[in-house]
Amino acid sequence: MSKPKRILILGPESTGKSTLAEDLASHFGEPWVPEFAREYLEQIDRPYRYEDLLEIGKGQVASEELLAEQAEKFLFVDTDLRVIHIWSEHRFGKTDPWVMEQLAQRSYDLILLTDTDLPWAPDPLREYPELEMRQYFFDKYLNLAQESGVPFLVISGNRRARKKIAIKIVNGL
Repeated sequence: MSKPKRILILGPESTGKSTLAEDLASHFGEPWVPEFAREYLEQIDRPYRYEDLLEIGKGQVASEELLAEQAEKFLFVDTDLRVIHIWSEHRFGKTDPWVMEQLAQRSYDLILLTDTDLPWAPDPLREYPELEMRQYFFDKYLNLAQESGVPFLVISGNRRARKKIAIKIVNGL
């Protein structure tokens, strides 16, 4: 049995990553890996610290590997360690070496980068509703996607448009 193709869905807060991951998983009948940070942050009931980002990263990787075993053709991944790296650098000015090692080792077949053209959806776990900050983070993720060597596409438009173009791109894999 061949390994499933891993599709990473990356982007700033409130840009439709989870929705797109869930839509693609439903369309293709394959699993998707939810963002582990949300579950973790809801459980700690305090502001996160630098050390928490390593735990979130390890949880995200473990979830991804567990769900990869259930995938046949595709695995849709709602964020990866790039998010941990960007947030860690932004908030604490450093990234744990384990995160950087894993980033160098882990690979994806496609990155779908979600654009900031969706309206902000308030959520207690989200931090930067300002458009300029959303764009700041988008530019960071775009840079990482470009440096990755992995094929990537910026996904824009409403939910239906995003799903339609993403399905077409994934079918092309």
